[in-house]
Amino acid sequence: MHYAIYLAGEIHSDWRDALIAASDGLPVSFSAPVTDHAASDDCGVAILGAEDNKFWHDHKGAKLNAIRTRKAIEEADIVVVRFGDKYKQWNAAFDAGYAAALGKSLIVMHGADHQHALKEVDAAALAVVETPEQVAQILRYVTEGALPR
Repeated sequence: MHYAIYLAGEIHSDWRDALIAASDGLPVSFSAPVTDHAASDDCGVAILGAEDNKFWHDHKGAKLNAIRTRKAIEEADIVVVRFGDKYKQWNAAFDAGYAAALGKSLIVMHGADHQHALKEVDAAALAVVETPEQVAQILRYVTEGALPR
């Protein structure tokens, strides 16, 4: 069985690369949002035209990014959402909620310091982990029935 996995959330670290490397050889494929922060923020005005008001600047970008995000979440078998240490990641919380509403298998990743703030998000997840390696171990177990070595 093959699993399509969407990697949502924090874009300021290499967690996606670590997870993909740790999942080498498994019957999985990965998709993700645009992780170039500047491109993600400015896509709307770069394509549709400049905005004087920052609200409309962000609004245009959010809508264009949603085209990719919605499709990827809808097509995913498993959605992994990482909450990092930097910034308030409301988009990650939204992605987790959208995935949960669609009945997707949800894995949430964050440190212990976010436990209280994310308790409702965690409650919707099938697993809550702290590291990409733990996600890879879950994927190995789900695809092969193998426990960590």
